Parts: sequence; structure tokens; C-alpha cells
Amino acid sequence: MLNPNNSPNPTKEVAIADDKNLMGIAQYLKDAQTGHKRSIPPLDQFNPKHCGTMDLKVKANGEWWHEGQLIKRQALIDLFSTVLWKEEGKFYLKTPVEQIEIQVEDEPLLVNQVDQVAIDGKNYLQLTTTNQDIVIVDEAHAIFMRDYSADDGQVEHRPYVHVRFGINALIQRSAFFHLIEMGQLLENAQGDTILSLQSGDFYLQLGT
Repeated sequence: MLNPNNSPNPTKEVAIADDKNLMGIAQYLKDAQTGHKRSIPPLDQFNPKHCGTMDLKVKANGEWWHEGQLIKRQALIDLFSTVLWKEEGKFYLKTPVEQIEIQVEDEPLLVNQVDQVAIDGKNYLQLTTTNQDIVIVDEAHAIFMRDYSADDGQVEHRPYVHVRFGINALIQRSAFFHLIEMGQLLENAQGDTILSLQSGDFYLQLGT
């Protein structure tokens, strides 16, 4: 899949370098993982050198593409998602030795599951991404709405949740409908519909 000989990139040397960087990051992550437990490295403690850009794009629908080819191995995407880093509005894959810029159309993570969990006698909203990140909704991991402009000019009002390191996850439509079932739909003074949610002692209202 990531064989540079099959890449549409006309510059073979660049393709080989991209492939080497990507596989090097994958090997680092495999070595760093402990058992089957998902582990997020302490990226905020890393100070690597910037190593340019990579032909890697995360599309708005959550697909990951490398050198024009769709990455189909979910395990590989799960590994790369653990080293996602955002800095000054740009996205990177970050390890202790290198920081490589990638392209992200919207946000690189997707929430596909919503649950309520009891912690110390209180009910919290728990969101799970397609990469098995688990987010407990609170003040530091709040749900919010934001407009997204697609390439065709269409503008969507989309729900997100903050995950880590400045990176958010898009809450997929089916998961958001589940959130609506867990909350209350209210109407404000202007006649707009508002979704009211509670997670522990944290309350939030979203304009749908």
C-alpha cells in the first residue's frame, strides 16, 4: 500500500523519503506501545526538529490518504493518531526525534460512540473515537458547534469535542443523535432550538 514504486508522486526520491518517515514513525509507535493498551505519548514534552511535510492527508470524512492511496489498515491509522499534534493551526505527526507536517481538511478524529458512565455517583458523558480514544466530557473537554466549509461551497454546522493537544474530534451524525436523546431540547428567547447537556457537574448548551 505504501510502496513508493506504486506511488503517483512523480518525484521518486520524495516518495521514498515519505515512505521511510511514515514507516519509521510506525515502528517507533509499535515499540512504544505496552501490550494492547492504547497509549498516548507525552507529545508536549517532546522537542524534535521539524522535518518538512509529508504527502499524508486526513479528509473531512475521516479517511487517511498517503501519496494518493487510501490507508485501509485501521491498526496503522490508530497508531498514527496517537502522535497527532497541532501547532499554530497546523497538524503534525510528532515523535521525540521528528515533527512532520501533514494535511487535515477538518479534524483528524471522529467520535462514533456516546455513552453515559457513572463515576463517584455522578453520570458523565463518555465519547469514544474510531481510534478508541475515550473522552469524558468536562470543562477541558467540552462539546461545541462550529461551521465547516466543504470544497463544494456547502457550509455545515458541525458538533465537535476537544480531545488533546489542541486537537478536536468531529462527532458523527449518529453519535450526535444519541447525544440529543441524552439531553434536553429547549427554545431560547429568539426561538432557536438549544440542546442542553449535563456531564457530571458540567453543563453546556449547544445551538443546533
